Amino acid sequence: MTKKEQIKAETFETVEPIGKRVLIRKDEDKKETKGGIKLPDNIEIPTITGRIVSISAEVENSPDIPLRQYDKVLFNPKGAIPVDFEGDNRLFVVEVENVVAVFRKS
Repeated sequence: MTKKEQIKAETFETVEPIGKRVLIRKDEDKKETKGGIKLPDNIEIPTITGRIVSISAEVENSPDIPLRQYDKVLFNPKGAIPVDFEGDNRLFVVEVENVVAVFRKS
């Protein structure tokens, strides 16, 4: 990491989404199929699941939106906005409409 990138990373402490959006940390891309076949490093199966890191005040205060911090979700990555906040760049701001499912324990 260059000095400029270090200063940039140190400037921000949190990312808070605004409007009907959530901040999601995308799960790691898979390097192996369900059948156990290992994939080459340059091929990845895109993963569209992740954990909600932060939610906007509008989402938090809305009884109609069943999303909470730390929920595991399935989301449409097409509308996701990447956040250049961490080195691995797995953070995305996602509109609530692009969150298509929440994983709940029964």
